[in-house]
Amino acid sequence: GLAISQTVVIVGAVLFGAVLLFQLVTLPVEFNASSRAKRLVVEAGIVYPEERVGIDAVLNAAALTYVAAAVSTLLTLLYYLWRAGLFGGSRDD
Repeated sequence: GLAISQTVVIVGAVLFGAVLLFQLVTLPVEFNASSRAKRLVVEAGIVYPEERVGIDAVLNAAALTYVAAAVSTLLTLLYYLWRAGLFGGSRDD
């Protein structure tokens, strides 16, 4: 009944919260890695300095996929909490 579904929502919210926390912790790591990679490919002569703009665009896009994943997780978490009635949403289907 209702108690079981509330328990499922709480367990789901805790799991989504854990995933979100992990994603938030890895964001600075990813941005730091992208920053280092941009510098190293030029220093190592793999990419000419004038090609740096293209490398920057690709690595920035790669880093932003982590931001998109974290936002998606946050919105999913908020949706389920809203559905559970914690933000004025409906508890019924």
